[in-house]
Amino acid sequence: MTAGNRPLSPHLQVYRPQLTSILSIIHRITGVALAVGALLFTYWLTSAAYGPEAFARAQAFMGSWFGNLILFGWTFALFYHLCNGIRHMAWDVGFGYEISQVNKSGIVMVVIAVILTAVTWVLAYWPEMV
Repeated sequence: MTAGNRPLSPHLQVYRPQLTSILSIIHRITGVALAVGALLFTYWLTSAAYGPEAFARAQAFMGSWFGNLILFGWTFALFYHLCNGIRHMAWDVGFGYEISQVNKSGIVMVVIAVILTAVTWVLAYWPEMV
């Protein structure tokens, strides 16, 4: 076989994105976001050990609109990754392999992650609602 006749590996220009591929990509992105968020959480904790001025700076950042946006994204990443991990554990025991079940469980998983994120933030800002 010459180099010009070799089959090419399929890529994104050949395949349409499917729900399963998009959810898989988001799962990987949320994993990275959780790792970065863990570093941010470590910064916040260690700032408390460095004294009141360092902690005040960390609190000012975390309490800003940008800090809250990062925390909101981190919260969603946490719940998304958790729900998708539970979904994968169900697959590990042999449940839900049919394509219709895979698509339904993917949609349910995203909805649950959104609901858990919303409930967490509502309770964080309005704890008297409990």
